[in-house]
Amino acid sequence: MTGGDGRSRVGRRNAISPDGPEPLTEPALTLSRAQRRRAEAQNVAEDAPREGVAIFRPIEKAVLVAVQANGRSGHDVDASLDELELLVDTAGSDSVGRIVQRRDQPDVATFVGRGKVDELKALCRSLDADAAIFDDELAPAQQRNLEERLGVKVIDRTIVILDIFAQHASSREGKAQVELAQLTYLLPRLRGWGTALSRQAGGIGTRGPTRGPGETQLEVDRRKLNRRIAKLRNDLRDHERTRRLKTKNRERHQAPTVAVVGYTNAGKSTLLNALTGAHVLVADQLFATLDPTARRMGLPDGRVAVATDTVGFVRKLPTQLVEAFKSTLEETLRADLLVHVVDAAHPEADAQVVAVEDVLAEIGAGEMPRLLVLNKADATPSEAMDSLQRRFGAQAEVVSARTGEGVEELIQRIAGLLPPDRRIVEAFVPYTRPEIVAQVHREGEVLKREDRDEGTWLLANVGRATFQALRPHSAKNPWADEDGQV
Repeated sequence: MTGGDGRSRVGRRNAISPDGPEPLTEPALTLSRAQRRRAEAQNVAEDAPREGVAIFRPIEKAVLVAVQANGRSGHDVDASLDELELLVDTAGSDSVGRIVQRRDQPDVATFVGRGKVDELKALCRSLDADAAIFDDELAPAQQRNLEERLGVKVIDRTIVILDIFAQHASSREGKAQVELAQLTYLLPRLRGWGTALSRQAGGIGTRGPTRGPGETQLEVDRRKLNRRIAKLRNDLRDHERTRRLKTKNRERHQAPTVAVVGYTNAGKSTLLNALTGAHVLVADQLFATLDPTARRMGLPDGRVAVATDTVGFVRKLPTQLVEAFKSTLEETLRADLLVHVVDAAHPEADAQVVAVEDVLAEIGAGEMPRLLVLNKADATPSEAMDSLQRRFGAQAEVVSARTGEGVEELIQRIAGLLPPDRRIVEAFVPYTRPEIVAQVHREGEVLKREDRDEGTWLLANVGRATFQALRPHSAKNPWADEDGQV
């Protein structure tokens, strides 16, 4: 799996290895201290890792390693290793062997224990493997100890996922999010070897070094990474402000929003195309789509909704990615309905549903209204589909996004679950909240208004977004039915 330059697809981009980053050159010593500060302010960490960076070196063959701790069945471990094998293949390398250690809990020093390390070392040698890839995230000390004892590259599941994200990110925001996740992962794992730990002179100029030992190359690298991380976070805040403006524009036009969520490779992009007639990238690989996509969707009652597709989820999704993509994932919190797409043909469909629900709960979307969609009906045996329908009940819709089977019924179901565009609401807004009255005049239709002693009484025809502001002051929830249920 090599490209024209002789390197594997994994790690083509400016690789920075955790076991010894190449020295990051300081600005020329002929510059004054003030000049250097200005130069750094204009181009933060110019020689620090850039977007699309891959964290580990190119590898061709890898042995997969997992620990079966208490409470984990052998089936769960095998399924997790199967998924890791798919991740490794997507990253561009081959898995040539597996090894599982059964123990009460992972070893603090080597994760798998001393005896298993020797067995793993022998297996890597016999299979001529370049790396050992662990199914769980390793602590920096565990990674260092394993590399010293195994003599091969040691990688964990987190690094593999981060590298796949680096390969697939295309927008500026997506690249910044991935790079932030990578550098957050890399920062505590920076370490130098040999001359990389040498100290630099403490001062500049003709008078010679000032007193003090100076700083090590490792400290220089850490400082540069911290500056780069700060820069990326500022950039992502700018992207988030732009996205919120677009969201407010959609809300102003009263367009209901449907967020398509689900496990990676469950068919979310294919379903989005089927629902909207769009031409979003579709690929039979993990994390093919990272950047959020919004498309118009016509509803049978003549309304227009906005359907958005977000990054797919996976078991053991790295915390760095959840944090970096948090602003993007939180877009689901502004949706009126979540469409949870499930790959019904996958043997671990139940486990994937649980993994998605866990991530939704982590970002605060656990209680949002949702519709479960069992996708890939054309590729699912009838026995398996019947089992899933019994498991999830009549609330699940069965479709095949590829063939179009069940898509029209799904659109009808979505239209019925989305809130109506506008309703008449009665509210009493105190004078301390004049911005709410202004919003009603700006975005709604005021049918009657009375300025009373304590505040403003309004009878207005408003959309759901404006009602969210009026909710604390409304006499009755106009979105509720006769029983008071929303």
